[in-house]
Amino acid sequence: MAEGVSDPFDTEAALPLKPALRLGGAIGDPCADAMPGGALNLLDVVNLALCNNSQTREVWASARVQAAQVGVSKASYFPGANLSASGNRTSPGTGQRSYGLTLSYLLYDFGTRAASVESARQLLAAADATQDSTVQAVFLLAVQSFYQTQATQAALDAALESERAAKESFAAAEARYFAGSATPADKLQAQTAYSQATLNSITASGNMNNTKGVLANMLGLDANTNIILAAANTAAIPASFDRDISALIGEARLRRPDLQAAAAQVKAAEASVDAARASGKPSVSLTASTNQTSAAGITSHGASVGVNLSVPLFSGFAPTYRIRAAEAQVEAQAAQLERLRLQVALDVWTAYQNLVTATQSLRTTADLLNSAEQSERVALGRYKAGVGSILDVLNAQSALASARQQRIQSSFNWNTSRATLARAMGSLDENLLREIGQTQEKN
Repeated sequence: MAEGVSDPFDTEAALPLKPALRLGGAIGDPCADAMPGGALNLLDVVNLALCNNSQTREVWASARVQAAQVGVSKASYFPGANLSASGNRTSPGTGQRSYGLTLSYLLYDFGTRAASVESARQLLAAADATQDSTVQAVFLLAVQSFYQTQATQAALDAALESERAAKESFAAAEARYFAGSATPADKLQAQTAYSQATLNSITASGNMNNTKGVLANMLGLDANTNIILAAANTAAIPASFDRDISALIGEARLRRPDLQAAAAQVKAAEASVDAARASGKPSVSLTASTNQTSAAGITSHGASVGVNLSVPLFSGFAPTYRIRAAEAQVEAQAAQLERLRLQVALDVWTAYQNLVTATQSLRTTADLLNSAEQSERVALGRYKAGVGSILDVLNAQSALASARQQRIQSSFNWNTSRATLARAMGSLDENLLREIGQTQEKN
């Protein structure tokens, strides 16, 4: 009978949406049977991660387990019925059969059942909050993997551009050497710089392939799966980021799901104390039974109805130590809650400072890249005109390559810092993705 009823107490109604459905309103059904066609944008990557990553499936299953435990605790409010039957035969041929039906119903137990139900509910709330926290963690990893892949692709493009410029410088030095207006040292220095640029592009290509493998793994795919990402636009120059850090910390403490899970764990531990105290008190039950016995051709019937009072007198001080253990568990959970409250403040502070730094760096690297590009063009033009040295050209090209890498890194840091701050605030959701998309479109 129990297997024929799926969820009689409707315990799973308290569960949030499956992790993969969190962003469903943005792009329709996110858990498609096949990979989306064409290049993947950030929203596609996040949805695929939430659909396919094993961590999200694990926490969803754990939440369902705890929901079932709520049903187990609620079952104690219902009566129990048992049917028994027996038969035997003795030599020289006497047989006996008996059938019985017993009904028991717990009427009062000084709050043991209520405390058990409350503990199970709080543990379910903790499981729900843990699921939200894990979803945000996977969300953040997906965002970081997306931008890391974009950054390595941009680094490869920059390395190839530096290789092209080094090749051009080498060709210019070689031409001047053959014309007799440059020394062999100029040619060798330019050739060395060209070889180094080629090596850098090879390294950048390997880094890009490795990053794509990490992204594929994040999406629950084999590392050798070919993933094509939508072209990344250059990050817009942001305005200075300035917020009240105390307000941000206060908001984070209200929204962080891991903090909510810890608070629910404290309440569950407090309910366990109540259950431990009530378990040592009397209980009152209603019992009813009926039976039929047949032996030697004679059938007898019997029935009884009664009230059963159970008063525990002594059980070796076990209830005392159960209460002590439950109270100590409350203290442990409360200490974990306080530790997490402090950690939330540190997470927000660190993420905020990183975003401020990344914002300033992004603005500075834009100027740095612009001046480095102009310097490289001037140095190469002067060398081709015969009025500059090869060292000036190589130094300018090295500075330009460094500026490109710093620009790429600062763009990556800025995008991931925004997502990290949102994660620290407990507000990492599809709204951030839409905001990023709108920013890129405006840029």
